[in-house]
Formats: sequence, structure tokens, C-alpha cells
Amino acid sequence: MEKAGIIVGSILGVTVVLLALAFILIPPPTIVSPQITVTNGHGPSIVGEEIPPPSVKELSLIQIFEKTEEGVVRVNIQRTNDVRGVNGVGSGFVFDKNGHIITNTHVVENSDRVVVTFLDGRSYNAEVVGVDPFTDIAVVKVEAMPSLLKPLVLGDSSNLKVGMDVAAIGNPFGLSGTMTSGIVSALGRLLPQDSGFSIPDVIQTDAAINPGNSGGPLLNSRAEVVGINTAIQSTTGEFTGVGFAIPSNTVAKIVPKLISDGTYHHPWVGISGKDIDPDLARILNLADARGFLIVNVVEKSPADKAGLKGFSETREVNGVEYALGGDVVLSVDGITVRKIDDILIHLQRYKSVGDEMVLEILRDGRVTNFVVKLDERPIQVQTQ
Repeated sequence: MEKAGIIVGSILGVTVVLLALAFILIPPPTIVSPQITVTNGHGPSIVGEEIPPPSVKELSLIQIFEKTEEGVVRVNIQRTNDVRGVNGVGSGFVFDKNGHIITNTHVVENSDRVVVTFLDGRSYNAEVVGVDPFTDIAVVKVEAMPSLLKPLVLGDSSNLKVGMDVAAIGNPFGLSGTMTSGIVSALGRLLPQDSGFSIPDVIQTDAAINPGNSGGPLLNSRAEVVGINTAIQSTTGEFTGVGFAIPSNTVAKIVPKLISDGTYHHPWVGISGKDIDPDLARILNLADARGFLIVNVVEKSPADKAGLKGFSETREVNGVEYALGGDVVLSVDGITVRKIDDILIHLQRYKSVGDEMVLEILRDGRVTNFVVKLDERPIQVQTQ
């Protein structure tokens, strides 16, 4: 079995190792993103501004760049405790007229100084007002001239389809004002993190993304931000055709809380296990290879309090050992569960701490509904 790779992000010369599948956090150079929130039935848009009707006109790449370039910024990072004395650079984009800039958490974390540079070359010291390591979203604020603050429009990422054209703007390798283009190559990806949790609902793109693009915007053909460029999958540290962006609807949900509270409280269930594949379905005598087998339930987690059960025995089949006897999750709030991704995406999109979630569970041949009251996710967990 081939060993999974690792996630690496280099910011300011500092290497950050994340978990799994050879994802590389796009180091600092990234693009600026627009202001978020408030919907009018057409998806998120800029806070506090009149919401224009969505345009059906698709723009050329030249038009997209010219319409958004003033809203994308360069984010320089200084860490005085870096023994090499190396500075880092990433990307970001203007969120609102109050000077809030969106970027990645991994770009600004542990920084001693953050400097934001606009298109015309003017730079300002920035204050980190909020970070969310669970989604790799961060907000910094600058006291810049109002004429420099050109918020980008946040689009509705739920309207994305595989094959749609997208463009990325940022500072790859420190080269400011760089634009690349491609398509949405997949949706609903899980991006592992070193916390033991994964970022769900992530956009995959073949638009070239490299170190320095982190925090920059992924734009649709209407010049709307549909994602924040965050990571690449690579074994060499260079772009190999697979990049990842946090969807704009996640940004719209998280950023207002980061601005008001400095943090975002994520709900969690507290289970880990295995997606049902054909072999497991046969062992469990299931008609269909779908659902999620709970192997472990974290003690005192919402799942534990609701009475969900993990494995009670192990069985070896064709030389492979399976943990069996746990509950099988068939649906969440009436939505069919094909794999763990469906549960995590549902949590991210629709649930908050304190909400209740109904899990349809198959146990000992009988189907039962369990109501789980969602608590706040811990910073780190050994088993998920």
C-alpha cells in the first residue's frame, strides 16, 4: 500500500507540516478577497453595500483581472523569533470598506508583524483580528486610505459545477499581481489538517497555484470570489495540477464571527470510522455499499452522550482485520450518507454549536434515529 504524503506550507521560510495526502499549504503569496455576508437570494455579497442583481454576463480573463486587481493585496509576514531572519509573503483580498482583509491562517499565524501592500505600492501595518485554524481562514485589518479599499464581491460557491472556468490571483513565489486560470476539477473534497480534523467541502481546481498564492481569491467568470486558495497536492512542493480552495460560502459563514469575536466555534459529533465499501457491505450483510461505520466514539463527545456505539469486535477476512459491531450512519437530518464527507459537509454548511442533528442509525439489523446535540469542537482530538 502506498504511503500517504504530507501537507507542507512554507511561510516566511517556515515549514508547516499538516496531515495526509501530500497537500501543500500554498505559502504566503496569495490574493485579496472581498467583503462577505448578507444574501438576497442570490448568494453572499458585500456587507453594508447595496446588493446588485447577479449579472449573467461572463467576463474575459482580462476583464476579470482588471475588475479585481485593486482588491487583491500582498501580505508580508515578519517573525522575529525565526533564527534565519526570513520574512514570509502571502496573498489576501479586501473584504470591506472598514479595512478588513481576508487571508489564510497559516499565512499569518505566529507572526510578530503583518504588512499589507496594495496595488499602488502603499503598505500598512495590519492587526490580526481573528483566525480559524479549522478552516484556515484569517482576517487582518488595516487603517488604509478609503480610496484603496476595493472590496471584492463574494459569490455563491454552491452554484459551482465541475468544469466551470475559474481564475486565481495572488503572489506566487512573491511575484505580485499574478493571474492563472483553469477549471473547477472537483467539489466537496476533504482537506486534512494536523489537528486531526479535516476542512470539508473544499474546491479542487487545476488553475496553477503555488507558494505565495495562499490567501488569494479564486474567481468565477463574473469576477466573484468563490474560494480562498489554500493548498496544493504535490510530492515536490510545486504545483502539479491539483489545487484547493476554501469555498466562499464557508468564508461568508466564518468571517463575520472572526471580525466580531476573533474566533469561530465549530460544532462536532465525536466519531471516527470507515466508509462502507463493497467488502465491508458484504461482511455486514448490507444491501448497498453506502453509509459510514462508526469504529470509535470519543468519550464525553456529543455522540457518546447520545448513545452511539463504536466497534465491539474485530474479524479477519482475507488477511484484512476489520473493526465491527459499531453503528452504521445511514442519513443525517434526512440526507443520505454515502461516506463521512456527507456528515462533515452538513455540519459545516448548516449546523452551529447547540444545534441538534438527527442521525439515522443501523444497529443490530434495526434502524433507529438518534438525536445528537452538538457541542463545541475541541482544539485537537486523538481519534476522529
